[in-house]
Amino acid sequence: MKEIWHIIKYSKQLWPYYVAITIFVVVLSLLNLATPFLTKGLIDGLTTHFSGGNVAFSYFVVLLVLILLANVVITLLSNFNGYLGDMMAAKLNNLLSERYFAHLMELPIGYYDNEVTGKITARLDRSITTISTLMQTLSNNFVQFFLTTIITLVIIAFYSWAVALLLFIIFPVYIWVTHLSSKAWQKHQGKINHQRDVGNGRFVESIGQVRVVKSFVTEIRELSYFSKTRREIENVTKGQSRQWHNYDVVRRLVLNLVFFGIYFVIIWQAFRLNFSLGTVVLLITLANQAQFPLFGSSFIIDALQRATADSQDYFEIMNKKPEIIDIDNAKNLKIKNGEVSYNDVSFSYEKGQKVLNAISFTIKPGQKLALVGESGEGKSTLANLMLRFYELSSGHISIDGQNINDVSQASLRRNIGVVFQEPQLFSGTLSENIKYANPKASEKEMIAAARAANAYDFIKKLPKGFESEIGERGVKLSGGQKQRIAIARAILKNPPILILDEATSSLDSKAEHEVQQALERLMQNRTTMIIAHRLSTISGVDTIVGLKGGKVVETGSPAELAKRKDGIYAELLKLQTISSTEAGKAKLKKFDMAG
Repeated sequence: MKEIWHIIKYSKQLWPYYVAITIFVVVLSLLNLATPFLTKGLIDGLTTHFSGGNVAFSYFVVLLVLILLANVVITLLSNFNGYLGDMMAAKLNNLLSERYFAHLMELPIGYYDNEVTGKITARLDRSITTISTLMQTLSNNFVQFFLTTIITLVIIAFYSWAVALLLFIIFPVYIWVTHLSSKAWQKHQGKINHQRDVGNGRFVESIGQVRVVKSFVTEIRELSYFSKTRREIENVTKGQSRQWHNYDVVRRLVLNLVFFGIYFVIIWQAFRLNFSLGTVVLLITLANQAQFPLFGSSFIIDALQRATADSQDYFEIMNKKPEIIDIDNAKNLKIKNGEVSYNDVSFSYEKGQKVLNAISFTIKPGQKLALVGESGEGKSTLANLMLRFYELSSGHISIDGQNINDVSQASLRRNIGVVFQEPQLFSGTLSENIKYANPKASEKEMIAAARAANAYDFIKKLPKGFESEIGERGVKLSGGQKQRIAIARAILKNPPILILDEATSSLDSKAEHEVQQALERLMQNRTTMIIAHRLSTISGVDTIVGLKGGKVVETGSPAELAKRKDGIYAELLKLQTISSTEAGKAKLKKFDMAG
């Protein structure tokens, strides 16, 4: 039950619904007891009439009308209470979903490095849906049942303490057996949830990369992997269900034996003329009414156990603290010139494994700096650190003399534009994707950004122009077109600082030329850090920083570094002359370079 209280406390702003439902539950519980008492009056009246007593027919009419009125009121109130329960469940689902999404947005990039997307989305669907469904079931049925049972026990005790005692015995036994059942269930459910998350994670990846799957003809392999997780779920469910039903047999046998004793006591006391016929009917009706929650609880317990296991997954995520947070009263970053400085920056993803060691360099305002080095030397990491996607191990990064740790993350990222190597687009229209940087931008501003990105001409040729749908991740566009839309988005953001993970190496010459032109316009008058993938790009920058072994091994202009006999840039220039050979291509690939 602590999970339920946890959920209620977590969603305390829904208290009007919880209070209203509680009031209706109490009223309905009392009204449900009206019919047994009115039925007792009918039976006793008939018994008196059959015995020759004088009972007016109007007496029975009044009782029948009261039964009708009670049932009508119960029908109306129970349905209105059900409506409140449905709305409460919907609002709870929205509340939990929005908080889950908002919390995920606060978690650092490092969290996503270690999680599968499908697993994250599976938890959203499984955990939140199960929790809200449970609360809906509790509000619509279960709480009312149990409150009615408690009141029923009090009334039965007034007539027969023996019957009340027998009924009362059921509850601790039932709860104890249910506790054992619940522990066993949750143990199995944890394994099921793990397999479901693994299977769903792979499912999402396979669908998201269906072109890779089809091109490598691995449909059967992917299906086999997915089927393996589902079969494992089936096997675990077999043991889970068998164990649960074994416990349920014990529960129901206890129920059967106790109710045999209850009926025996009622009939014995009636046989000894301690009860009237009406009282007998009342006690049997009330006893049966008291057992409804116990019979129905097998279904409720199933929902409760699922919600308990699934809520643990939900709150496990919600209890994760964001590792990167703004300091108290963090100021907004104010850009005057756009100078970026890395000062003795060290970083490691895991303790003891340094990726960067005492890195220092400065990008002057409006200048372009290229990072070069073999794959895995930390070029992309340096870009991520400027965005504060990860926390530095030591040292600091400053922009116009302001330590990025002292300013708000939102203001930092608002002032930095990023063009990724693989353009990241959303499903929707071209207009929505370009305006993603600034939804309030005018159509004129959007068109200007598209023109600057060399995207306007191909957009206007599309049947719906800017309102053309591009499909998931922009699958309906070519590589060059996607890059130009990403550049247009960055232009519309108009940031003073730019991070460019250059990605023209995989494009044909025409697309490459158009993208390169767009990039040149984007970089004008902006402080730019480039993770270069083409030698031609490096030659046009102001400064080159060479990385090796997590350290800066050379810094200088292209002209200065070209004069050295050794060094990374000098080696790249030599490789350019043999880039047409297989050996040359292989060596350039080590530097993430194309000729």
